[in-house]
Amino acid sequence: MSEKKTIAIIGAGIVGVSAAIWLQRDGHDVILIDKAGPGEGTSHGNGGVLASCSIVPVTVPGLLNKAPKMLFDPSQPLFLKWGYVPKLIPWLMRYLKHANATDVERIAAALTPIVGDSLNDHKALAEGTGAEKWIIPSDYLFLYENRKHFEDDAFGWGVRRKHGFTWEELEGQAFHDYDPVFSKDIGFAARLGDHGHITDPGRYVKDLAAYVEVNGGKVIRAAVEDVVRENSKVTGVRAGGETIPCETAIITAGVWSGPLARQLGISVPMESERGYHLELVEPSAMPRSPVMVASGKFVATPMEGRIRLAGIVEFGGLDAPPSRAPYELMRKNARAAFPGVTWKDEVEWMGHRPAPADSIPIVGEVPGIDGAFMGFGHHHIGLTGGPKTGRLLAQMIAGRTPNADVSVYAPSRYKI
Repeated sequence: MSEKKTIAIIGAGIVGVSAAIWLQRDGHDVILIDKAGPGEGTSHGNGGVLASCSIVPVTVPGLLNKAPKMLFDPSQPLFLKWGYVPKLIPWLMRYLKHANATDVERIAAALTPIVGDSLNDHKALAEGTGAEKWIIPSDYLFLYENRKHFEDDAFGWGVRRKHGFTWEELEGQAFHDYDPVFSKDIGFAARLGDHGHITDPGRYVKDLAAYVEVNGGKVIRAAVEDVVRENSKVTGVRAGGETIPCETAIITAGVWSGPLARQLGISVPMESERGYHLELVEPSAMPRSPVMVASGKFVATPMEGRIRLAGIVEFGGLDAPPSRAPYELMRKNARAAFPGVTWKDEVEWMGHRPAPADSIPIVGEVPGIDGAFMGFGHHHIGLTGGPKTGRLLAQMIAGRTPNADVSVYAPSRYKI
C-alpha cells in the first residue's frame, strides 16, 4: 500500500462509511465528519433495495412528452413545488437533454460497474463488521398489470439485457403462487435473482460506522465549511470553526456536496430529488421479496417489523417542508397493491436524493488539488452503489488501478 495517511471523509452516509472501511483496511487513519451523524440522511430513508438492475435512468426517450401530463395527474409519482420552478429550470433543461437512447446507453454503461454486483459488494464491505445481519439476499420483482404493460417498458428491459441481466417472467397464477399477498389486478412480474435488500438501512450504516470507530477511526458531528489547502495540497478540513488536520479529504455529503465542491473548482449541476417513504408498521403480511410496482413507480420492501414504501419524486429544493400528497398517494397505492394487508401504525419520512443532470455519480480526484476527492451524486441508487464507490475511492487514493473505467465519473467534467 501507499504511505499511511490521515483521511477526512465529509459525509457519513453509505458512500462515506464504505470509503472509511476500505481505507482502514488499507491501513489509513480515517475521520468521518457529518453534521447529523452516521446514517441519518438519505442513507436512513432509502427504499432499502440492492437494486443492481437499476441502471436505466429516469431520462428515457419520451420523458419530455410524458412529464407535463404526470405533473397534472394526482395519481402519478411526480410532484413539483411550483414556487421553485425558476430555480429548477436551468438544471431541468440540462437533465432533459439526456432523454434519448444514446445517452441512456451511455449512462447505463457508466452505472453498471458501480451497482451491477451490489449484493456481493455489500457482503464484502460488511464482512466482520457486525452489520452483516441487515443484508438479506433476495429476488427483486417488477410488477405489472399484464404482459402488455410490461412490454410498454421494452426499451428499459432491452438496456438491462444488454448489460447481462436476465429475468424470469411470471404471469397470472404463477406470480400469485410466488407471492399471494398482492392484488389479482397485478397479473405479470419480471423476477430478477441475485439481488438483495437491507432490513434497516439506517441501523446498517450506523453499525458500519461503529465498526470504523472500534478500529480507531474518529466520528465527528459537525458541519464542514471548507477543505483547507496550501500550495494546491489538502492540509485539513474546517468544521465548527476549527481545522482538522489531514492529508486527504473526500466529499461524500450527497446533495449537500455541491457548495463544498464549488469551493474546489467543481460546479456540479445537481438538484435535490426529494424522496418520500411511508412505513407500514407491524403489517398482517409481508411481501416475499422487494418489488417495484410499475403502475405507481414505487418500491415495497420487507424490513424488520415493517414494510417500507418509497419511490416518489418531488422537485422543490432543500428547504421546503414535506408535502402531504406524496404520502397519500403511497398509502392509496399500497392499499391497491396488497388490499388484504392491515398494519398497526405508520411512519412518514422525506429526504433528499442527489441528482446530477447527467445521472452519473461524481467519483474521483479533484484536478489541480493534491489530496481532494469526491464521491456523490448517486440519484436513487446510493445504497446500491455505495460500497463499490467507497472501494473505488480507496483504490484511487492508494494509487491502484480500479477494474473499471473511472474516467466517466471524473469530477473534471464539471471543472469551472
